[in-house]
Amino acid sequence: MSLPRILLDIPLPGFLEATLAPHCEIYPWSLLEEPAGDLLDSIRGIYTYGHVPVAGELLDRLPNLLVVSNFGVGVDHVDVGACEARGIAVGNTPGAVDGVTADMTMALMLAAARNIVTGDHFARSPGFTSYDPSNLPGLEVHGSTLGIIGMGRIGREVARRARGFDMRILYHNRNRDLEAEEALGVEYSELATLLEQAHFVSLNVPLTAETEGLIGEQQLRAMREDAVLVNVARGPVVDPEALHAALSEGWIAGAALDVTEPEPLPRDHPLLGLDNLVLTPHLGSATRRSRLRMAEMARDNLVAGLEKSPLPNQVREPG
Repeated sequence: MSLPRILLDIPLPGFLEATLAPHCEIYPWSLLEEPAGDLLDSIRGIYTYGHVPVAGELLDRLPNLLVVSNFGVGVDHVDVGACEARGIAVGNTPGAVDGVTADMTMALMLAAARNIVTGDHFARSPGFTSYDPSNLPGLEVHGSTLGIIGMGRIGREVARRARGFDMRILYHNRNRDLEAEEALGVEYSELATLLEQAHFVSLNVPLTAETEGLIGEQQLRAMREDAVLVNVARGPVVDPEALHAALSEGWIAGAALDVTEPEPLPRDHPLLGLDNLVLTPHLGSATRRSRLRMAEMARDNLVAGLEKSPLPNQVREPG
């Protein structure tokens, strides 16, 4: 009996492909660029690892598609409504990356506050010939105020870690989270108040119509001059032109981004020339163990969809 056929958008590392190989026949995304004839009709699943757009026009080319399995939590690249309208199930991997993404949030916060990247470059340079206590004074994290925008699963994990730094923790959410306030000692705040008071602002929201452009000129100007913005959410949550102005003109002290808009930034983008910006290439969930957890969850969603069974973690269009 032949295995069901799926499309994979970019190649998987070997240890992740091994989770899929026994369950399906994998075809590369380039199949869509070829006159594939009946082969496209035989595709039953999509496994999206590189987060390419999956929307109506593509779905219409795959008339027998049953499932879209996303490697990751965020499905802003998948038109869930279009999938539902065609009877195609969509799955993701909630909970698999909460801890490691929160770890990355703290790592970026510390790196930006304590000049880790600049300090590393200076320590390796010909200019470092003697210790000077006036070199690269940074910002204190412990005892400072952290503002978390988005008190979801990852936001809660960030708050847990921040408590270890004796930080005062403000949060802003669509809805007040009394359970988090009780369990984590966090304080609900309106967005404007959070921006005015927080030394560090952490973005931990999904990308939606409401959060796109959430942080723009008005919000950046409202922040403290000694504040640091940390984004491990999605790039479009922050207006890149406004952020460049904020960093280059000193509205805020610094920023640390794991995601950008666009991603990656063009190699001549002005943000890349700023010393008060720490930038990483979307590493929030990039540990071997978290990647394997995600792959196993994505596999289970895929297999269930191919069997026309309920997905263990199915995404549904709101409303």
